[in-house]
Amino acid sequence: MNIIVLILGLIIGSFLNVCIYRIPKGESIIFPPSYCEKCGVNIKIYNLIPVVSYIFLKGKCKCCKNKISLRYPLVELLTGILFLSIYHLCGLNFSFIKYIIFVSFIIVIGFIDLDTTDVYSKITISAMIIGVIYILIEKFYFGYGIKTYMYAVLLCTTAIGTIIFTTEGMGSGDLDIYIVVSLFLGLKITAMTLFFSFIFGALIGIFLIISKRKTKKDYMPFGPFIAMASIFSILFGDKVSLLYISFITNCF
Repeated sequence: MNIIVLILGLIIGSFLNVCIYRIPKGESIIFPPSYCEKCGVNIKIYNLIPVVSYIFLKGKCKCCKNKISLRYPLVELLTGILFLSIYHLCGLNFSFIKYIIFVSFIIVIGFIDLDTTDVYSKITISAMIIGVIYILIEKFYFGYGIKTYMYAVLLCTTAIGTIIFTTEGMGSGDLDIYIVVSLFLGLKITAMTLFFSFIFGALIGIFLIISKRKTKKDYMPFGPFIAMASIFSILFGDKVSLLYISFITNCF
């Protein structure tokens, strides 16, 4: 089963690359078929095998010999590894499906924000709709409560809304991402995502300034930090919570 989940992740990762590249350009993610962004030639299906084709082609287009961005196999690998990690975390069940759909959305949102500094509402609204559908399925099929999602949305709208209206540090697109997180992950993981996104943002921001890759006046998109924090919270949130509780208990 591990191999099947990994292959599924690699294939989905390949599709996510298409979304990341085409959505900002206003192109369809379905048609035309994959093509070289340098020469425009359609890529044969046997050259679209995730990761393997990149290695076989030595990172170059078969037609024009221009370099293929390393990001493509990295996104495929990242997605495959995350799918496999989620499978080991919760098994093959409803939560697995919910998490891999969320991760797929958040990868696309994070990378597009990194590239364009824009959060596209067509992606976040689609994610919100699917999130609400899953909440309703949990409520009426499994009998789960919905308060955790309501509280998560309230937490994010209050915290991030306050930041938006009192500073210029964040935008409405960031709030949209947090709402997506809330609708998929509930209060506990959303609260962790809020905390870790600011920690990751601060640490990476300081590193970029110290290394002189950015200045204090440069704008840094926050979407990638939310994406990183949400994935980290899904995979390691419980362990971090236990470590924190153990630390507090030992201290007092």
